[in-house]
Amino acid sequence: MKFVSQMVFITVLCLMTACTKPVPEHTDVTIYTAKTILTSNAEKPTAEAVAVRGDKIIGVGKSKKLARDFNGATIDSNFSVQTIVPGLIDPHVHMILGAMMYAKPFAPPWDVETPAGTMKGLPDRASFLARITQINENTEGNEPLVIYGYHNLVHGNLNRHDLDAITTDRPLIIWHYSGHDFYLNSKALAYAKVDVSWAEKHKGVPLGEDGQPTGRVYEDAVFDFLTNVGHLFLAPKDIGSGFKGLESMFADNGVTSVAELGYGLFGLGLEDNYYKALINAQSKTKVYLVPEHRAFAQAFGNERIAKMNAMVETTKDTWPRVLPQVKLFTDAAFYSQTMRVSPPGYTGGQNKGEEGLWVSGPDILTETMKPYWDAGLDIRIHSNGDAAQDATLDALETVRKNETADGQRLVLEHVGLIRPEQIAKAKELGAGVSVASHYVHYMGEAYVQAIGERVKFMTPLASTIKAGLPTTLHSDAPLAPPSPLTAASVHMLRSTREGGVSTPSEKLSAEQALRTITIDAAWAMGLESEIGSIEVGKKVDFTILNANPLTTKAENWPKIAIWGVVLDGVKKPLRGDVEEF
Repeated sequence: MKFVSQMVFITVLCLMTACTKPVPEHTDVTIYTAKTILTSNAEKPTAEAVAVRGDKIIGVGKSKKLARDFNGATIDSNFSVQTIVPGLIDPHVHMILGAMMYAKPFAPPWDVETPAGTMKGLPDRASFLARITQINENTEGNEPLVIYGYHNLVHGNLNRHDLDAITTDRPLIIWHYSGHDFYLNSKALAYAKVDVSWAEKHKGVPLGEDGQPTGRVYEDAVFDFLTNVGHLFLAPKDIGSGFKGLESMFADNGVTSVAELGYGLFGLGLEDNYYKALINAQSKTKVYLVPEHRAFAQAFGNERIAKMNAMVETTKDTWPRVLPQVKLFTDAAFYSQTMRVSPPGYTGGQNKGEEGLWVSGPDILTETMKPYWDAGLDIRIHSNGDAAQDATLDALETVRKNETADGQRLVLEHVGLIRPEQIAKAKELGAGVSVASHYVHYMGEAYVQAIGERVKFMTPLASTIKAGLPTTLHSDAPLAPPSPLTAASVHMLRSTREGGVSTPSEKLSAEQALRTITIDAAWAMGLESEIGSIEVGKKVDFTILNANPLTTKAENWPKIAIWGVVLDGVKKPLRGDVEEF
């Protein structure tokens, strides 16, 4: 009885003195609210608010509930009229190559967005040659001149005689839009030490009817070519300005993460020095690096995989961060019609009558791929033509027989052409696709002259998504502007630059398009547990938009204004104070 009386007394005392368990004060938590929050999480696609602590998301849901759950948190309503989406991702870019291209004078086949603004396209041969002539005349002296942007399907074929007609006083080098081909006048051929002997060891140095080089240097000859003239492309001043220009384009387009898909191609020491000098705490985009097989094989031989793994470990807390992935090549380039296609091959263009080129063909692809797969590294493989898809998928099927790692993946990169039965096989093998966003827009009509009706198999994203393949878009910058919203718009519309529609059945819905530039892009990088959606436990990487893309017409996605980003929990507006919109 005495015990009961004591309990009653204690209970009454607690009621009188509000004897309840103290609610913790979450003063280190910020709750962001917005007009709309799109999460790219299929289970919870929208939210009213997101709670963050430091650089991690700790709550997603209703505003009032999060305020109760995290008593004492700071409520940040600065985005009350805007839309928060997961940080936009471009999973395949080329930082050093982009810096090189943006530093050169342009003569492009279509309008091209550059750090300096829009460079108007040159729609025919006459305007292209006039532009080359003008640039040459306006460039003083007789030093070598490199001009970027030529495309043969727009500007017609080009040889040394065409360029000699412009100048024989200086070495003149025209850089194909693809980045894979160069066209030299006679002076440049001599400067680069390219002669008839090169044709004996390189497919990429064709000879003309006179038995001399035509002036075109491409694919397997490019490494030797750059050994002789690389100083024309890698000047520190040019790389510095071009690199910063590319970073500004990422920021302007709300891109929070990119993956460099060719780490080491221009020399690890040189590239590392540039990254160290040019990436800092003020950067608004995270840069990830994917080692390129040939570069690492040349530098480290049989120790290349150990070197890659060591880099993954030592960079896990620094930027740029090396991913546990490797970049391989099956075939060559889409734009220059050197990707490997099935018979009857190319029916037009500069490679008419040919089937394109292998980089690592069926005879060596499996043995090239196997050590990396056995080591547990994800494979990102440049596989463009439909013949390349056969070779790549056959090799994957072979190496997967001894699969040991859970979640290991192969991602087909660019995917210029892929047939329905290849999509089905890719699904069966657990592969994904990372598609060049711009093939359809730039070449959806022009490529008909190169491959005819097979254009219907050009980057068929609706089909890959329907089949259940993780599907993402990338810019391959600088070959297209690093604008995920523009890329998504193109594939919602399947629009061509001429104003037409390429294979309307392959149009994406708005929801599908958003996934290709967020969560599926993260999957291609092996980072879907860290970024790509707004979910508890993930990084606080947001892109802040002034309109909801899911309620915006597809053609207007590229026009959506971008406030800036929240990167690892830090607000990084494009301009002005963080409170201004």
